[in-house]
Amino acid sequence: MKKIVVLGGGESGVGTAILAKQKNYEVFVSDKGAIADKYKKVLLHNEIDFEENQHTEAKVLNADLVMKSPGIPDKLALIQKLKKMQIPVISEIEFASQFTDATIIGITGSNGKTTTTLLTHHVLKEAKLNVGIAGNIGDSFAQQVAEQNFENYVLELSSFQLDGVEKFRPHIAIITNITPDHLDRYEYDFKKYVASKFRITKNQTKEDYLIYDAEDEAISQWLKENKTEAQLIPFSIERELEYGAFIKGNNIITKINTEQFTMPLSNLTLQGKHNVKNAMASAMSAQLLKVRKQTIKESLSNFEGAEHRLENVQKVKEVQYINDSKATNVNATFYALECMDNPTVWIVGGVDKGNDYHDLLPLVREKVKAIVCLGVDNKKIMETFSNVVDMIIETAGAEEAVKVSAKLATKGDNVLLSPACASFDLFENYEDRGRQFKKAVRSIL
Repeated sequence: MKKIVVLGGGESGVGTAILAKQKNYEVFVSDKGAIADKYKKVLLHNEIDFEENQHTEAKVLNADLVMKSPGIPDKLALIQKLKKMQIPVISEIEFASQFTDATIIGITGSNGKTTTTLLTHHVLKEAKLNVGIAGNIGDSFAQQVAEQNFENYVLELSSFQLDGVEKFRPHIAIITNITPDHLDRYEYDFKKYVASKFRITKNQTKEDYLIYDAEDEAISQWLKENKTEAQLIPFSIERELEYGAFIKGNNIITKINTEQFTMPLSNLTLQGKHNVKNAMASAMSAQLLKVRKQTIKESLSNFEGAEHRLENVQKVKEVQYINDSKATNVNATFYALECMDNPTVWIVGGVDKGNDYHDLLPLVREKVKAIVCLGVDNKKIMETFSNVVDMIIETAGAEEAVKVSAKLATKGDNVLLSPACASFDLFENYEDRGRQFKKAVRSIL
């Protein structure tokens, strides 16, 4: 019986443990911290051996295979030991994909991947395809492979999940864009981060497809210097393409395999340039899976959008409050500010992952009337923007940030939470930050 050790007792870890047990592995789950009650119950119910608040080295090093949760960095001494002993260390995505014949659409990118994943899943579901959604979102992929028999999966994949793939092969891969993010995990080397994203296509064959942003410098550079077997399908909002997706007049047009699809931009429920790109990628992946054009059009025009991503919370005293808590890097916030048509009070700050805010200066100069800082250390934000915005105020929590913003905003303004940072200094995660912001907005009525 093969022994698998699962490092991390969260969503991906527990899902992997369930699937591994079903496939007759001897399973041991080890978490350096406490395992949440809901996961502990599942492990006990499935009679899976586990430990918490420690990694018993002897047990871990006794594995034939290790599945590591994406949050655990490679540079950890224990991971280095496993690699020295040539014990394979893989991700949940790698482990689960070998037990399914489903058609996989894998979606990665620094920004837009959640929206593109939700949108693609929505289109395929509306087309009555048997489809699951997993990866960085929803229930664990491994658990779905164990318990449901989906014929298709739409997977949102982070660079950390892709770092642990060896044979994983999506039929359709989408790279939305690549901008500096998580550089602390890649020795502050942008090239390593780019290479990590492109692992999504490393096992693709000429029967597979890679959909990508033709305007993205990092993507174009990689494709110039490296090879993928997949058929390349670009999308662009700046120029007309012979093949792929582009804008002509006020329409999105896609040309794939002699088929043309046209949809008016005004029909899209999601606004902003980046969402046009997300819609193009989703539409093309649906076309490749033979979804009817009418279904694609209808789905793109009735999609609700992702929570915490440019989510209109509500209007209070004619001020629109917008929750973009999912913007955990500068590029995501760039998109958000670009979408603002009215004077904006911008709530920003948190744990900085090596941010360079200078790209935001022209947008902040044009659109932002005041900045409200929401983080423990706001020095860099204050230094960057003190010359372009008259009013910068520091706050210590969502409630205070909203109260201060409400005082600064006047009729017709926006209050935008788009932090450009991780949330771990004051919140559990970006969802917690977004929920606290929404709660605070609803209490100022």
